[in-house]
Amino acid sequence: MRVMTTLSLAMWRGFVREKMALFFIILFPLMFLFLFGGLLSDPTQSRSTLVQVGEVQLLDRLPPESEEAFTDAFEVEHTTDLAAAVQQVRKGDADAALQQDGDELLLHFSQADQVTAATVRGTIFSFVQGANVAATDEPPAYSLTMQQVEDESLEPIQYLTPGLLGWAIAMSATFGAALTLVEWRRSKLLRRLRLAPVPTGSLVSARILVTLGIALLQLVVFVGLAMAVFGLQLTGSWWMAIPLVASGTLAFMAIGLLAGSVSKTSEGASGLANIVILPMAFLSGSFIPLDAAPEWLRSVSTIFPLRYLNEGMLDVMVRGQVASAALLPIAVLLGFALVVGAVATRVFRWEAD
Repeated sequence: MRVMTTLSLAMWRGFVREKMALFFIILFPLMFLFLFGGLLSDPTQSRSTLVQVGEVQLLDRLPPESEEAFTDAFEVEHTTDLAAAVQQVRKGDADAALQQDGDELLLHFSQADQVTAATVRGTIFSFVQGANVAATDEPPAYSLTMQQVEDESLEPIQYLTPGLLGWAIAMSATFGAALTLVEWRRSKLLRRLRLAPVPTGSLVSARILVTLGIALLQLVVFVGLAMAVFGLQLTGSWWMAIPLVASGTLAFMAIGLLAGSVSKTSEGASGLANIVILPMAFLSGSFIPLDAAPEWLRSVSTIFPLRYLNEGMLDVMVRGQVASAALLPIAVLLGFALVVGAVATRVFRWEAD
């Protein structure tokens, strides 16, 4: 235990003194948190730009309750030049243009952004239907009440933080293990440690302890800043994020050990780790939600450990799930760490060829 503690302190001091490591492990992921958090926290980003061409009675005579809803959905610009309005839509400067000719409303939209086009068309259609019902004085046959399943205060940062945190942990654990192993082998430090009266178990345990400490530091910094700056609210059994982060760290540390074992240079280890981590981050929902992805792509993503880390943290930190929701992701991550770690042990080399 004394040997492991001494080795852990030495490794931790080495990490703290390495300024570039601190930047890429702590500050670099936080840059993405502030970038995406700042963009998504702006409520005006969700409004579409609509150009009103001339007089449009539908918009000019909206009742107060409908006018408030319309203002929340659209930012309206006014013009009398139809050609200029259509050109704005074509160039992407506006999402749609609306004109009225007698009782006919004509909506000009661009299919270049299919999601925005569908949203604008659906929203305008709902207001037209409401106006038709009001004009006939006949109540609709059905009424619809919509209720959000999460807390009303839920913000985009709730979904953003777990994904970016998972990517940051995956990156630091993988790159840290891979580059450290290659550098130690290149500098003959591994050979000295092997010949020294230091048990291999103590060396491995010390490295795992330091890596877990770094991951928990990332968890505290990420969640703390997201709560303080962007209003992140933890729900459910949020404390289960700690064993999830620990399990994910072990899984990605195993990947790093495998990359460092088969690589002969730091550049090779870094490139191999990049090839694994970067595509995995996109395919596991760290940057882009997988809800709209094709079914085959969502199925492929289930082979990646980062998918389970992200989903587990979303369940216990955002979706209000109980502690048992994290058990399956933890089991998958630990199983992945054991399998990949066993493979890394088989190809591990103490000295460079």
